[in-house]
Amino acid sequence: MNLLLHDYGNYPFTRQLARELAARGHTVDYLYSETTQLIHRGGSDAGSGNLKITGIRLKRSFEKYNYLRRRACEIDHGRRLADIIMRSRPDVVLSANTPLDAQRLALQASRRAGARFIFWLQDLIGYATKLALTPKFPVLGSAVGAYYTYLERNLLRNSNHVVLISKDFLPLMKEYRMDETRCTVIPNWAPLDELPVQPKSNAWAKAHGLADKFSFIYTGILGLKHNPALFLQLAEAFRENANVRIVVVSAGGAANWLAHEIAQYKLTNLMVLPPQPGDVYAQVLGTADVLTVVLSQEAGRYSAPSKVLSYLCAARPILLAVPNNNMSARTVLDCKGGLVCPPDDGTQWVKNARKLFDDQQLAAQMGCNAHACAEEHFDIKLITDQFEQVIAKARQ
Repeated sequence: MNLLLHDYGNYPFTRQLARELAARGHTVDYLYSETTQLIHRGGSDAGSGNLKITGIRLKRSFEKYNYLRRRACEIDHGRRLADIIMRSRPDVVLSANTPLDAQRLALQASRRAGARFIFWLQDLIGYATKLALTPKFPVLGSAVGAYYTYLERNLLRNSNHVVLISKDFLPLMKEYRMDETRCTVIPNWAPLDELPVQPKSNAWAKAHGLADKFSFIYTGILGLKHNPALFLQLAEAFRENANVRIVVVSAGGAANWLAHEIAQYKLTNLMVLPPQPGDVYAQVLGTADVLTVVLSQEAGRYSAPSKVLSYLCAARPILLAVPNNNMSARTVLDCKGGLVCPPDDGTQWVKNARKLFDDQQLAAQMGCNAHACAEEHFDIKLITDQFEQVIAKARQ
């Protein structure tokens, strides 16, 4: 079967799925956005055998925080993706993490090319757009948010099948009057084989002076749906302890703001580093004594940080400031892999951090629990079985 798997964000787990599908005899075109990502997550390989990997590159530069230019880039990406769909004529298109303007063009092209279309729903982008724009532009922002909510609903309803990463999305599908037989829940995962457990004292840790420091580490984008002030609070709480470092490996506006605050408040224990190459990511996670996650109360309704899944593979305890009903919080609490507090409770955030710092036996046990959870749930062969079943349903 000819499959086109598109992941706008180029996440390692979607690449792993593409490789496994190709290994099973499918011809797979894996496409991603090369221009618009602040963090380049995947490798640069072009695939082999039945797998072809292609980055879609735009001529214009991408400005994440300029809404008009960002939308123009997303539409441009969608047009280029649509052109590829029309040329390659796949049997099935599976599209994930895709801006709605681009997703609309991909679905339309799939229809014209005679391909079945599977919407892999990761985040509620329409809801997130309304949440981000309404406070800044009360009338216009609300209208734009309503439009994207409407667009997202129609795209979901017009897809041949929908993959949901969480059962939390099922009530929304019912509200959208989706046929439940066209919806399948497959939680996200992380590729265990690409994230082997690393020793604390590794080459990356030594290069950054962290091999002998107790390190709270955050990796990934810091954007509108995060609360970077929590890292300042953590740095203040451990300011007097010379053996503690808070490390934020990130890019974007919030990361730049943190760098400014470090200089202003002379926080020598807080480091902001740019995104690191993929081939050292496992070492970055291994350097951590505690891995951290932050997410705003509002974003917790529509987003589940994928970094938590990578963190589980690292065998380190996880410190989360996210809503308790968020899927990532439930995952960590269920496996006893870390501590969770609400995103607006800085006091409890610091208490939880101190608990993991003071009780190394507890921290080590939580790290073991986290890795056991990854081993239990991240079997790519079983996951690919589920996707093959979804593909078969989409073709009915």
